[in-house]
Amino acid sequence: MTGIVDGARLLAQMTGYNPWWVGKPQRLPSFRRVAFHRCLERLTDSRSRRAVLLSGPRRVGKSTILNQIAQELIAQGNDPKSILYLSLDDNLLKLAALPELLEIFHESILPEGQSAYLLLDEVHFSTDWDSHLKTFIDHRPEYRILATGSASIEHRQRTADSGVGRWVTISIPTLSFYEYLRLIERAPGGIDTKLKASDLHRASAGTRALLASTMRATLPSFKRYLLTGGFPETAKITDVAECQRLIREDIVDKVLKRDVTALFGVRLVADLERLFLYVCLHSGGIVNASTCASELGLSRSTVDDHLDILVRSNLLYRVGPFARGGKKILKARYKYYLVDAALRNAILLSGEAVLQDVNEMGRVVETAVLRHLFAFHYRDLPTISYWLDSRTKKEVDIIVQHPSYTIPVEVKYRDSANVEANSGLAIFCAEEKVRRAFMVTRRDVDFDIVQPTGSSLTVLRIPAHIFTYLVGQAEQHQTSR
Repeated sequence: MTGIVDGARLLAQMTGYNPWWVGKPQRLPSFRRVAFHRCLERLTDSRSRRAVLLSGPRRVGKSTILNQIAQELIAQGNDPKSILYLSLDDNLLKLAALPELLEIFHESILPEGQSAYLLLDEVHFSTDWDSHLKTFIDHRPEYRILATGSASIEHRQRTADSGVGRWVTISIPTLSFYEYLRLIERAPGGIDTKLKASDLHRASAGTRALLASTMRATLPSFKRYLLTGGFPETAKITDVAECQRLIREDIVDKVLKRDVTALFGVRLVADLERLFLYVCLHSGGIVNASTCASELGLSRSTVDDHLDILVRSNLLYRVGPFARGGKKILKARYKYYLVDAALRNAILLSGEAVLQDVNEMGRVVETAVLRHLFAFHYRDLPTISYWLDSRTKKEVDIIVQHPSYTIPVEVKYRDSANVEANSGLAIFCAEEKVRRAFMVTRRDVDFDIVQPTGSSLTVLRIPAHIFTYLVGQAEQHQTSR
């Protein structure tokens, strides 16, 4: 034992996190996110010995998913005492190493050698967690392991080396608009759960009109979603200022001031905070590391390292330029997006007035669209990029690229959303021989199929609230069916 805390005290703490050991029911949300189904599928797959690592931003529901999985395992007939949940950022449990906590578990709850499910929350706060997991996977076949982390928990080289073939990482983003509506119990009825945004390229005008009419009631919720974001904890809070305070204090500040220090050894947190604020101001734009370094008074290497940390801390998405044939571009210029539009709103104290600012809303909606495309295409491991013609400066906001498909998406969240023959979207599709594309719009009336003059390209103009809802719904359906 550690000598700091005795076993009886640690056991009492562990029992508090595992009420099913003593027959106490859990009160958990009935709605189960996409990541729940993905984790359960992997965890119960008898053909694989791999551990499952669930990685995502703070406060997106990772702990809830672990508890829902415990509930489901018990419902499937597993012995409640064979399920161990450990919150490893608990101040008391941090004082003991994983093997010591498991020794207590086996001495008092479940005899050693029996099959057990280990649900390890915020595992990166446990000393030498990666080497312990490697040992469990290699030498303890009776263990099935699911672990979570608020930062990318495969960031260290030694983790990547030792983890090959031993664990699989599942990403959990913030709530999709579909999940958000389900959570606040305002999801529209009568929409085919198998309907995908791509199906609307072939749908009739009447089908699109009916869908627009059905989805119109969700517009207030969509604006709210864009303003306060996809965090389950803030979804039902009515006060915008309170939502943003929680996001700043409980999500951003804890990541920058606690997680990053613990995981990546950053000493000058103030520099990281200033860089994060810089990216918030330029979200969705190309961040020139040299310019950024000059403006912030930092070295170029510090900016590069800190940007990488912010990506690995699940605060930013990094999007590179489109590369023909998947070839890597030397000296690529990257765009950076917040993982949720509400993070930017909270940091910049953008209240409801932002909903009337066309330029700001364009950034916000583009961020939301990117989040949905990243999540939906996650399993395909696509390249998500932007396209910019260096000569004409024409561009396409988002391109989802895979060997079997290329999907260009342009976001025009404004009253005028026309598709011109000389637009970046038309030029890119002509060069890459892409026949179909999306333009995400603001107004219900901009929901149709358009074809630029003299082009074989067909573009589906689709309102943002409908596009994000259908992409989120398709993500849920492809996993839970």
